[in-house]
Amino acid sequence: MKTLTALFTAAALTLTAGLAQADVRIDQIPQLVKDGKIKSLESMNAEALKLHPGATITDTDLDNHFNGYEYEVELKTADGKEFDVDFDATTGKVLSNKQDT
Repeated sequence: MKTLTALFTAAALTLTAGLAQADVRIDQIPQLVKDGKIKSLESMNAEALKLHPGATITDTDLDNHFNGYEYEVELKTADGKEFDVDFDATTGKVLSNKQDT
């Protein structure tokens, strides 16, 4: 019985972790912007480029977390360095700005 309980608990935690962060479909973003729930994708990309002038954006995702929406912008600089910049999608505040290693 202990094994069954442990397996059930592990499965529940895995499922919960998966629900904690889910990509928002690109077609949902305009309505979220219109409703004032998030900043636009374009404005967050522009903010990321201000942090890393001359870089190229390689990917941008909008995730729905339990505590709100977050944009993750991935960039690559001319010298090949890669950065991930996370923003609070509602306020535009930078949550993290780190170089990939």
